[in-house]
Amino acid sequence: QVQLVESGGGLVQPGGSLRLSCAASRSIFRLGVMGWYRQAPGKERELVATITNGGTTNYADSVKGRFTISRDNVKNTVYLQMNSLRPEDTAVYFCNPQFVAALKQPNWGQGTQVTVSS
Repeated sequence: QVQLVESGGGLVQPGGSLRLSCAASRSIFRLGVMGWYRQAPGKERELVATITNGGTTNYADSVKGRFTISRDNVKNTVYLQMNSLRPEDTAVYFCNPQFVAALKQPNWGQGTQVTVSS
């Protein structure tokens, strides 16, 4: 079972930027499509972005043009560059292979807290 460790979160002012990292304990190439997800207080977890091994990306409408997902299959790390952050981006951010996130009871890591506030 792959272990995923998210990092890079923090407190940032509206309009600011953060770069999240998701380090895997083994090859992410074999995991296929990787995704970033987030869960805000009182809300369900939602998909933020996905990326295939070939670099094809997909984004939630709410983050298009502001967030960029990338992956480094040598370092076994997935990134999420977040620009022009808004208070509504405040959430705990998680990463997972897409096929794991689709399970009825997926395992999730600790996530990393992102708080956007002045």
